[in-house]
Amino acid sequence: MSETPKSVNPLGWPRPIGFSNAMIAEGKIVAIAGQIGWDPITEELVSADFVQQSRQALANVISSLEAAGGKPQNLVRLTWYLTDRTEYLSHLKELGAAYREEVGSYYPAMSVVIVAGLLEEGAKVEIEALAVL
Repeated sequence: MSETPKSVNPLGWPRPIGFSNAMIAEGKIVAIAGQIGWDPITEELVSADFVQQSRQALANVISSLEAAGGKPQNLVRLTWYLTDRTEYLSHLKELGAAYREEVGSYYPAMSVVIVAGLLEEGAKVEIEALAVL
């Protein structure tokens, strides 16, 4: 099995907080489709709460990754699609705690994109992932 992906950053740039600027990895690619904050069995949102939806979306990403034989440390990229910038910014502390509980203290390259809406009615966040095993 190849090494765990590692963070690489341009010389002289400070270490980012909560994400990596770039990741380097070698192995099999696992692409995980956008996951929302729903129970994957009932396909019902776990809550109307942004943080709870985010926690469940992350748990769904990790479950999909584990089904492929991976673990959070194999993630090289997360892309977050959010419907409300203000809600995201006002819940950073709680969101960070939920992230660490689901993923741990591992931070791949991440992007956050604000969108007009998501396909599933009531969904506030969708997270897609790329991992290398």
